[in-house]
Amino acid sequence: MSPIENNPALIPPGNVGGTPDAGRTDRSGGAQSTQAPGRSFAAELRDASSPSALRFSKHALERLERRGIELDAATMQRLDEGVARAAGKGSRDSLVLVDGTAFVVSVRNHTVITAVGSEHMKDNVFTNIDSAVIA
Repeated sequence: MSPIENNPALIPPGNVGGTPDAGRTDRSGGAQSTQAPGRSFAAELRDASSPSALRFSKHALERLERRGIELDAATMQRLDEGVARAAGKGSRDSLVLVDGTAFVVSVRNHTVITAVGSEHMKDNVFTNIDSAVIA
């Protein structure tokens, strides 16, 4: 037995029991996959590297409902594009304006923090933002 096969530091995660194939590679030279069948590594990588869909905080959902702000697919797409542009410039918290509706978004978390319709924007001050995007 070679010292490499018995080295516990080289056993991949998930092989705690030390199966006979622990630490070995498949014929292509890569490590053996522990993924569920049907899901390729390329698909996992693509999903992990693509920006996640926008989420809405509980506060934002309450504001949308109370203020009667409707979000259709086109508005969501423009909001998502605005957040992506802000992320591309290194923004952390951004004000994204879409058709007279202001969304304060945590760019890092892809989360809408609050939403304000045009009729409620008068006399509002938006604080703790580092960028503004007109989408």
